[in-house]
Amino acid sequence: MTIKAGNIVSHSGALEWGAGKVLEVSASMATIQFSDGKSRKIAASHFTILQPTAANSYVPPPEPAPVVKASRAKTARKKLPLPAKDA
Repeated sequence: MTIKAGNIVSHSGALEWGAGKVLEVSASMATIQFSDGKSRKIAASHFTILQPTAANSYVPPPEPAPVVKASRAKTARKKLPLPAKDA
C-alpha cells in the first residue's frame, strides 16, 4: 500500500488505537492521528503493517475544551489621606 497524506489506515498490530488519518509522509516515516487522540510516527519500514480502512471508520479526536481563566475579583482600594503640609 502506498501511504499518502489524507489516507485512512489502521495499524494491524495495535487495533486498540482505532483508525488513523495520515497527516504527513516523509521518506523515513509517516505521522498519523489515530482515533484514540494520539498522533504517532510510524517508521517507513513498518508501512506494511498499515492497512487501508473505510473513511467513515476514522473518528477525529474531540477538540479540547477551551481553558477559561478565572478572573480575580477587583477590590476597592482605600485612599489614604495625604500627609498634611507644614507651613
